[in-house]
Amino acid sequence: MNEATAVPPRVLTVAGSDSGGGAGIQADLKTMLALETHGMSVLTAVTAQNSLGVQGAWELPVEAVRAQYRSVVDDIGVQAVKTGMLSSAVLVETVAELLAGTGAPVVVDPVGVSKHGDALLAAEALGSVRAKLLPVATVATPNLDEVTQLTGITVTGETDMRRAADAVLAHGPRWVLIKGGHLPGEAVDLLTDGDEEHWLRAPRYDNRHTHGTGCTLASAIACHLAKGDDVPTAVRGAKAYVTGAIRGGFALGGGIGPVHHGWSLPAAP
Repeated sequence: MNEATAVPPRVLTVAGSDSGGGAGIQADLKTMLALETHGMSVLTAVTAQNSLGVQGAWELPVEAVRAQYRSVVDDIGVQAVKTGMLSSAVLVETVAELLAGTGAPVVVDPVGVSKHGDALLAAEALGSVRAKLLPVATVATPNLDEVTQLTGITVTGETDMRRAADAVLAHGPRWVLIKGGHLPGEAVDLLTDGDEEHWLRAPRYDNRHTHGTGCTLASAIACHLAKGDDVPTAVRGAKAYVTGAIRGGFALGGGIGPVHHGWSLPAAP
C-alpha cells in the first residue's frame, strides 16, 4: 500500500491559451507546478500565438467559461484564483460575478496587450474591469501600459508609481502591485494597500526573452497566497521566482522567447 500523498494547495487560472506556450494558461500552469501547487484552468479564449506575436484570437462563450469554473470550484475547490486574458465586457462581468461568490484570494492581471503590442482587451471592456473586476481583487498587478489604460496616468518614474497606485486602488482592489519593468534601470515594483508601502527591487538582466512575465508573476503570487502567505510575503516570493525566470529566458522561434518557468526545479538526473 502506498502512503497517502498530501494534497497540494489548489490554484485556479482563468485566462486565455497561448499556443506558443510562453504566456497565458500554459505559463500559469507551469508556474503552479514549479511552485508546488495543483494548477487548474478555466479557458476564456484561444489564441494563435508564437514568438512573433498573436495571429488570431477566439473568445469562448460565456456559458463555457461559467461551466468550467463551476465544475472545478464546486467539486475540487480552490485556495487562490488568478485571472488573465478576459477579452470582452461580458466575460469580465461574468468572471467577476463568479469570483465574488468564491471566497478565495484573487490575483487580477488586467491584461490589455501582449508582449508584442497586440490588443487582448476590447476598449469597451475597460469600464467593466474598473467597476466589476478590480473590486473583487485581493491584488491587482497592472504593468505601466495597463496603468495608463485604466487610469490615464503615464508613469515615467517612482513618484508617478505612487500616483498610479492610488488611482488603481480607488477602483477597489485591496492591494495593487504597480510593475515598473518598463522603466529604465533596476526592475522596481511598488506594492501598496494605501497604507503600507513596499518597494521591490531586483537587478535587470540583459535578456530580451521575457514573454510571459506578467502571467508568471500573477500566477506565482496566487500560488504563495494559496500556501497561506500574506500579501507582501506572497509578492516578494513571486518577485524572486519571476526574476529567476527572466534570467533564464531562452530563444524560441524568430522573435521574443519565453521566461524559464522551470529554472528553480532540481535538474533531472
